[in-house]
Amino acid sequence: MKFSFQNLWKAIEELLFPRRCPVCDGIVQPRGELICPGCAKKLRPIEAPWCAICGRNLARGGELCEDCGKGKMHAFRRARALYEYRSVRSSIYRFKYGGRREYKDFFGEQMAKYLGSFIRSVSPDGIVPVPLHPKRLRKRGYNQAKELADVLGAHLGLPVYDKILSRVKYTAPLRRQNSKERQNNLKKAFLVKQNDVKLKTIILIDDIYTTGATVDEAAMALREGGAENVYVVTLSVG
Repeated sequence: MKFSFQNLWKAIEELLFPRRCPVCDGIVQPRGELICPGCAKKLRPIEAPWCAICGRNLARGGELCEDCGKGKMHAFRRARALYEYRSVRSSIYRFKYGGRREYKDFFGEQMAKYLGSFIRSVSPDGIVPVPLHPKRLRKRGYNQAKELADVLGAHLGLPVYDKILSRVKYTAPLRRQNSKERQNNLKKAFLVKQNDVKLKTIILIDDIYTTGATVDEAAMALREGGAENVYVVTLSVG
């Protein structure tokens, strides 16, 4: 192996700060892997059939979920998710609030592996992560959506644009709100920083798709700014 200070630093970093498994949060065994082999089996990827619009798993088959089947309108064209939320709930909580930034490497790699074909099929100009409000970003230290977008973009060779969209409205935590409350809370929460978005087809990245309110508002802002097609990719769907 060709010697490099980068490889040396990675070896030292792994020795001093061993990688944590995104499922069990223990030190990954064997060393050098991104997840414990046994823990990988506990994750539940979304399997067909899924909703042709929002990407939810369809337990009873068909083409559309109950919401989309009733004519619920979205600002994005289609959405896809990697995991069922229940199987990664604890992992996402640590990823967002517990400082486990390193989880991005495994999750981003898996998103590229399983959702890469869908992403390539729409020929995107780039990836845009759903932004955090500056107050929340300062408290958390990083935006988990951007972390996922950076790894995904690196694997697929797509540029990441994290300066186009900003979150200008500070909202209360959404996890205890119903669909209508989320929708009202998020109105005008996002703003395109540039007068004209040069990207015509965008992949919008977030960690969780619940009711779709967050990505709908973000997609609407991007479309009002000039984007023609917005597709959504999330780590999980609840």
